[in-house]
Amino acid sequence: MNSASVSTAPTAPLTATPLAVESDLQIAGDILSVQHLLQPAREHPATVAEFAGLSRSIAANRAEWEHLVQYDAATRWYHRLRTGPGYEVWLLSWVPGQGSGRHDHGAASGVLTVLDGELTEHGPRGPLTLGAGAQRVFAPGYAHEVVNDTLEGAVSLHVYFPGLTEMPMHGCSPAHREHATA
Repeated sequence: MNSASVSTAPTAPLTATPLAVESDLQIAGDILSVQHLLQPAREHPATVAEFAGLSRSIAANRAEWEHLVQYDAATRWYHRLRTGPGYEVWLLSWVPGQGSGRHDHGAASGVLTVLDGELTEHGPRGPLTLGAGAQRVFAPGYAHEVVNDTLEGAVSLHVYFPGLTEMPMHGCSPAHREHATA
């Protein structure tokens, strides 16, 4: 071996860079955008995907809820549609201009599904318009406001698990930030 061909210069230690493996959820950014991960409704849902499936199955069965919907200009109308082991399902209507106020759902997680019309969710990432069929999933403590910003009525379905036991209101409405004080 020729000594001229051997390098004695110091080299940086070789370190293995872990390969980032992204899941379907990381790629899509929203579990509801990944259709093959959505599960059909079971009699007793246990996962977020199954609760989303329950909500979609109720939404598809208009005969179950459409005749119950009422619109009230003085206050948001709501009706508990169903309960099951560890969850409850609420039907809400929204006349133009009605909103929920900024709130969270305490210890409950949930699925919001727009059945008719259009709602705007004001959450941590800004406003998001939700048309009929759109779903949002949220974890305990997630604060948002839902508003009907259109000139038509809207109907939504809310599945809470465990059932909704509290709905703490927050002082600042993202839909009306100009009224916030420092």
